[in-house]
Amino acid sequence: MSRLAEFRQLEQRLAQQLAELEALKGSAELQKEIAFETKLRDLLAEYGCSLHDVINILDPQASQGKRRVAAPVATEKAPRRPRQLKQYRNPHTGEVIETKGGNHTKLKQWKAEHGSDEVESWVAR
Repeated sequence: MSRLAEFRQLEQRLAQQLAELEALKGSAELQKEIAFETKLRDLLAEYGCSLHDVINILDPQASQGKRRVAAPVATEKAPRRPRQLKQYRNPHTGEVIETKGGNHTKLKQWKAEHGSDEVESWVAR
């Protein structure tokens, strides 16, 4: 984007934001909120209090952090049950493999050669 196009785009956004600001300045709700804040700050100054003091008076637990939503406490999980030892007996060679998982090198070779379903049928019960 050229610098001129960028300038015009920023200028257009600025004009739009200024229009929104002027519309907001004329808002009755904003005028009420400004008046409330001014009166509240004057009242706090008159009594020598801060916003923090007012919050503590209205809600003493807020300063102690008790009102905050606490993160759920992780409960201890039961240990996983140990994997069962499986024996695979290759009917073609008579070779036997004992493993607790499927990450056995020879078992992977058998599954690649004969198919997973067939090799799972070789499990000695």
